[in-house]
Amino acid sequence: MFEQAPALREYGAGVQITPNGGAVLAALGLGEVVTAAGLAAAALEPMDGVSGRRIARFALDTLQGAPYQFLHRADLLATIADAARAAGVQIHTGTRVLTEGGRIATEPGAEISADLVIGAEGLHSTLRAALNGASVPFFTGQVAWRAVIAAEAPADLAPVARLWLLPGRHVVTYPLPGGRLNLVAVREAADWAAEGWHHPDDPANLRAAFAGAAPELGHLLARVGEVRRWGLFRHPVAAHWHGTGLALLGDAAHPTLPFLAQGANLALEDAWVLAALADRWPLAEALARYQAARRPRVARAIAAANANAVTYHLGGVRRRAALAALGALGHIAPGLFLRRYDWLYRHDVTRALP
Repeated sequence: MFEQAPALREYGAGVQITPNGGAVLAALGLGEVVTAAGLAAAALEPMDGVSGRRIARFALDTLQGAPYQFLHRADLLATIADAARAAGVQIHTGTRVLTEGGRIATEPGAEISADLVIGAEGLHSTLRAALNGASVPFFTGQVAWRAVIAAEAPADLAPVARLWLLPGRHVVTYPLPGGRLNLVAVREAADWAAEGWHHPDDPANLRAAFAGAAPELGHLLARVGEVRRWGLFRHPVAAHWHGTGLALLGDAAHPTLPFLAQGANLALEDAWVLAALADRWPLAEALARYQAARRPRVARAIAAANANAVTYHLGGVRRRAALAALGALGHIAPGLFLRRYDWLYRHDVTRALP
């Protein structure tokens, strides 16, 4: 494995592993390790980000299959990397991979020879461009901030994901191991911000973007001492996920906006399906089956994330109606809310290979 960063590390970011992603980790023999490194999620609580009122509570600990978990990305990355090394994978850091004219090489110039080269390099995949040509993403008109803060109050440590809804804005908070709280804030904005996770920003800009938020949410934002900002761009799902001895995986094939917590989970599913099919079929047929099996599912997940990008930011009469309906659903039939996502969470690729 070749990684261009000088070390495998992740700066200040949480990740939600939903049951569909957890099923893959369990099948790889990592279920117990990941469970020990994370926190089991109890519930999702939509909140009125203006008044601070809890709108509803939807139980996540009743979902079937692997537990819904909150982890720090660095812990998940370390767990997977350790398991890969134990399985004999050689991980080369500080190594950039280049593609040109069908030739794949590492910088400063060693050519890669392999039966299959997998591009899992995310949004800016060079292998994606090699298979599909250059594409120009478009700015969605949304800017996001990511931060981790120290937990102070018992409420900070409750194993709950809170979705704070405000007109044109929202914030997601959930706890992480070690007494920390992960925070992701998104605001609609006409001004452009650079794509990517690692652009430092002044926390005052985050607080200004959420002026007028409920006091409890404002207090959380006031405690942010270091924050990173990025613009949200939409990329099309790649038309071609594979070529001769080449394949794309995760965001390299199907970038998704962070409104359904599925980026990492879909990548885990991709990896399992690709490996399993390559074990069962000649490589060319396995790659064709891989794209055919995965593309409809990831397209549905991306569409659901795009829909959330709209509903999270409603204003005026539409917002009041949506909050009232959500509150009624939480009171009368809370199970119906999560059952809308049975197609996502209950799907286990380790048991449902094409």
